[in-house]
Amino acid sequence: MYAAPDGADDQASPSWSSTMAAESTLYMPIASPPTPAPSPRPSLSSLVSSTSPACSRYTFNSLQEFALLGSSDRLQYLQAILGECNASELLFISTTIAPLLKRDFLRDLPTEIALHILSYITDAKTLARASQVSKYWNRLLADEWIWKRMCDVHDFQPELDARDRRSLRAARRGNGQEGPAVMQVGPASTPRLNLSLPQYAFRKHFKVAYTTMKAWRRGGHLLRAHRIPIVSPDSGVVTSVAMDLEWVVVGLANCRIYVFSAKTGVLARTLIGHESGVWAVNLVSRGGCWGGSAEREGRWDGEEESRRDTAEQLRSAGGVAASVTGRPGLEQFVPPSLRSAVGLDNVNRPTSDEEEEEEGPKHSDTCSTSEGWGQANALVVSGGCDKVVRVWDVKSGYCIYVLHGHTSTIRCIKVLHHRPIAVSGSRDCTLRVWDVQRGRMLRVLQGHQQSVRCLDVHGNKVVSGSYDCTCRLWNVDTGECLYVLRGHYHQIYSVAFDGVRIASGGLDTSVRVWDASTGECIALLQGHTALVCQLQLSRHILATGGSDGRVITFSITPSSPNATFAIQHRINAHDSSVTALQFNENLLVTGGNDGRVRLFEMKTGKPIRELSEPCESVWKVAFRKDVCAIMCKRAGKTVMEFWSFRPREVEEA
Repeated sequence: MYAAPDGADDQASPSWSSTMAAESTLYMPIASPPTPAPSPRPSLSSLVSSTSPACSRYTFNSLQEFALLGSSDRLQYLQAILGECNASELLFISTTIAPLLKRDFLRDLPTEIALHILSYITDAKTLARASQVSKYWNRLLADEWIWKRMCDVHDFQPELDARDRRSLRAARRGNGQEGPAVMQVGPASTPRLNLSLPQYAFRKHFKVAYTTMKAWRRGGHLLRAHRIPIVSPDSGVVTSVAMDLEWVVVGLANCRIYVFSAKTGVLARTLIGHESGVWAVNLVSRGGCWGGSAEREGRWDGEEESRRDTAEQLRSAGGVAASVTGRPGLEQFVPPSLRSAVGLDNVNRPTSDEEEEEEGPKHSDTCSTSEGWGQANALVVSGGCDKVVRVWDVKSGYCIYVLHGHTSTIRCIKVLHHRPIAVSGSRDCTLRVWDVQRGRMLRVLQGHQQSVRCLDVHGNKVVSGSYDCTCRLWNVDTGECLYVLRGHYHQIYSVAFDGVRIASGGLDTSVRVWDASTGECIALLQGHTALVCQLQLSRHILATGGSDGRVITFSITPSSPNATFAIQHRINAHDSSVTALQFNENLLVTGGNDGRVRLFEMKTGKPIRELSEPCESVWKVAFRKDVCAIMCKRAGKTVMEFWSFRPREVEEA
């Protein structure tokens, strides 16, 4: 036996121990569990043998023989075939069978039922994707009734001109329908659609309106910006704006009126004639038709007498017509080139029962625009510090009439829809009614004790607000003061009138709502802490703006006997006074002295965006459909910006 030397025991001990440990460790191999064999697939032979005797008689080599099998035998045969297929073959079978299993349920249903099912879809993107499923779905979704309903859901109401309205009324009258395509549901009949009527292109309108609304929220581009140097502190102030689909009219404190194209923003005309600042403008759109109950025969009180008096005065005065209230006019001196501009040559009056169908009186437009009475050109009616009312032809830029009568500054002007009747309010405490077609004053409305600050019209009624703390409701055709509305404690700065209710706001920080049929105050609305200077009233909403920078919207719930008003939204819109306010069914646009123009959701009151770069002060903001006009002061200059939210394809067309 080998003996290790002394001292070596300790040195070799570790290695020796490890060696012994290694020799004593027993390693056992671990065998992996056996892989289970695949389940046997049913073979064709076994399947055939297990079937009924009838199956064994067939060799399964022809489609004709397969067609003779019973339902259970066919299923067993197909199962056996699939069991013999590999992955690629199964994929081929799957891709071949999948289209055969699809079923167009809309095609199998009647058209009326299919359209009724699609009426539950309110998302435009879903309908757009559905139109790409098949040609039949595309044709089905091209139906105008679906898109008319989508316009109603999204509040994209089309703006029909008089010709479109007359054609649709004639179509409904001839076919007994109430719309372009009306679904009729009866207790003993299935829904049916009359699609043969002349239809408005609701699908095209919805597409443009939907794209425009997206541009309002996240897009838009600046059409043009005009910068005018301010000579004196007050000379460059924009005092009034009027806007329709064709023109934008801007009145300034420097005696000038600028007319821009609403489509391009290009300066088209500069109207020069006022000797002092312009405080009020109203735009009368070209075309239209003659309207109003008193004007169906084309004359007002004393018109025949006016013509005789005019002829007599011309003979006695050597051709100079006197200016008598409600009597002779100045149409005798209108040059032939301008007679058609005011409709003296060819007034578009109703000629048939179809055209005489009235749609009811209309209230004034939020953009200070009136529908014409059939005149060939657009007109501008303006007034200011020089105490005269001027009537302008937009196409030529000429001043047609200069109407005298007021003895102090004219602060407000409105023109009635479809009638050549203008109403002006002045610091001389009076309102005056003018025939702007013939250039004469019809009557003077007296009663206010202080300056008339604001007015609004609806049909042949006009409501005026004055610094004497009262509002008055007048009949334009007779000159009668129907009601005196008392309740405010300080000066009244703003009024709104929808034919049923009158809203007024003033320096006492309150808003009062009056019943136009009785003259009674039906609501006292509070919430502002300063002057209420902006009002807009619609059928279901009243919006107010004040010098405290706050905008408050009230929801109007009709009830008997009076409507109820509830605060819908309180919006801290600006850090200073609200100088502009306008809303439609979807959007609310405000401008303020803090130099901001802000856009809000009308239904939720949530802010969306700012429409322009910050400036020193915003004077006026007006928008219509896809164009917004912003009048502000920036870098010491008067800036007039025109923004377009029109889809590119519409602009190119």
